[in-house]
Amino acid sequence: MTFKIGSHLVGTGERPFVVAEMSGNHNGDLDRALAIVDAVAASGAHALKLQTYRPDTITIDVDTPDFRISGEHELWGGQNLYRLYEKAHTPYEWHRPIFERARALGLTVFSSPFDASAVELLEELDAPAYKIASSELVDLPLIRLVAATGKPMVISTGMATLAEIDAAVHTARDGGAGGIILLACTASYPAPPADSNLRRIPVLADAFGVPVGLSDHTPGIGVPVASVALGACFIEKHVTLDRADGGVDSDFSLNPTELAALVVESERAYAALGGTAVGPTPAEREGLRFRRSLYVVADVRAGDEVTVHNVRSIRPAGGLPPVEIDRVLGRRFTADVARGAALSWDLI
Repeated sequence: MTFKIGSHLVGTGERPFVVAEMSGNHNGDLDRALAIVDAVAASGAHALKLQTYRPDTITIDVDTPDFRISGEHELWGGQNLYRLYEKAHTPYEWHRPIFERARALGLTVFSSPFDASAVELLEELDAPAYKIASSELVDLPLIRLVAATGKPMVISTGMATLAEIDAAVHTARDGGAGGIILLACTASYPAPPADSNLRRIPVLADAFGVPVGLSDHTPGIGVPVASVALGACFIEKHVTLDRADGGVDSDFSLNPTELAALVVESERAYAALGGTAVGPTPAEREGLRFRRSLYVVADVRAGDEVTVHNVRSIRPAGGLPPVEIDRVLGRRFTADVARGAALSWDLI
């Protein structure tokens, strides 16, 4: 269950593929968008992801309660959808310079399309993969359209039931997708870590027979690093230059320093998984020399009795195992022995 996204092999058993989501954190400024690209490349992340839509392709300009976010929402309470997407969208004409900058810096770059015009644009830019956002998982015609490109598809599963995920996966497979990755996701912004339910990662992998990763909206890097231990092979986090700058997603985005830490720590988590063998590792070889054993701790003469004052369990190894202490106490030394000698059976 592996395939390539750009030059990177992604899938079950592979090292974590770290993707930085720009979203609307460019704050409507192309120069800032390009600066984010530069920061992502410098962080060591493997890929940059955009969202490709216009306000009119994701909603309509109507201001009724149906088209407003609930007032109690932590970040966007009471905002009109159209106005929010006006502020957050990445203009189509910015995509080419962003793609070119990312590729020049060695980043894989792809996007989430939200309609046919987005797919057309991204095909012109030769996007190597497509992401289906959580809210679009139920848009099977969109999934069918994207699958027809033959490119790998990354599908976020926030809010979705198993039946809805099953329908999306079958649609992508039947449509010709060049590989599928599911992302465990909690589609709240920001998301409480307690709602992450990382234990569903192996459940999704077993249920659908595809690699599984994490699209994470919690603060910090603890949750995505933990996800690696449960099999996540793909990690997506939003990124901003500075949370204090107030981008639409900045509250749950990583700054460049944190993104770099995520790259390092997720790689460490992956390396730490190791295998299932129980026993000393090669790295512990030196440590084995300093296990405890029985040593002579005072100068003795032949015929002296072995006591707790002249034989003790100490570091290093080399002498009789500590468990033999009761068998040696009360015996007699067969020769003169200097302090610091490893105790052996021939000495008593």
